[in-house]
Amino acid sequence: MRAGPSAAGTRQAGYTYLLVLFIVAGLGLLVAQTGLVWQQAAQREREAELLVIGVEFSRALASYVKAGADHSLPESLQQLVEDRRGPVLVRHLRRIYRDPFTAQPIWGLEKAGGRIAGVYSLAQGVPIRQHDLPKELGGLTGEVRSYAEWIFRPIEADDGTAPGVAPGAGPAAARAGGGAAVPGSGD
Repeated sequence: MRAGPSAAGTRQAGYTYLLVLFIVAGLGLLVAQTGLVWQQAAQREREAELLVIGVEFSRALASYVKAGADHSLPESLQQLVEDRRGPVLVRHLRRIYRDPFTAQPIWGLEKAGGRIAGVYSLAQGVPIRQHDLPKELGGLTGEVRSYAEWIFRPIEADDGTAPGVAPGAGPAAARAGGGAAVPGSGD
C-alpha cells in the first residue's frame, strides 16, 4: 500500500522544521560570538584610553616635581591642574580625566610621605594587554591580574628613584602609604 500525498507532505514539513531550527541555532551562536568579539574590542579601546590618560598623569607628576623649587610631589590631583606654588599659575594637567572604565574622575592614589607618587584605575577586571606597556608603568613584568596594578608614576630620575621620592623608598614603600580612592581633590 502506498502512502498518500498528505503523508509525504507531513514528513517533508518535519525536515524543513528541523532545518529551520538548526539555522536559528547557528545564527544564535554567530550572534553570541560577535558579542564576545565586540566586548573585547570595547575593552581594548578603554585600555588604550586608560594608557593615554595614565601617561598624561605620569608626565604631569614629573612636570610638577620639576617646576617646584623643592622638587616635591603634589598632595592632591587638583594641584596638577592648578599649581600655585610660584608667582604664575602653572597647569601640568588640563583637567582631572575620567577613568574610561568607571566613567568617574576618581582614581586610586599611590602615596609617598603623604604625597601622590602614582595614579591607578579603580576598575575591576583583568587587562587584556599584558606586554609592551608604557615605561610610565615602571617596567611592569609578569602577568597583570588587575587594572590597579597599572600604577602610573613619573619617569625615574638618574639615581633610579622616582622624582620626589627619597632614594631607597621604592614602590613598595610608596604603596604602603596610601592608595585611597579620592575624587579629583585628592583629599
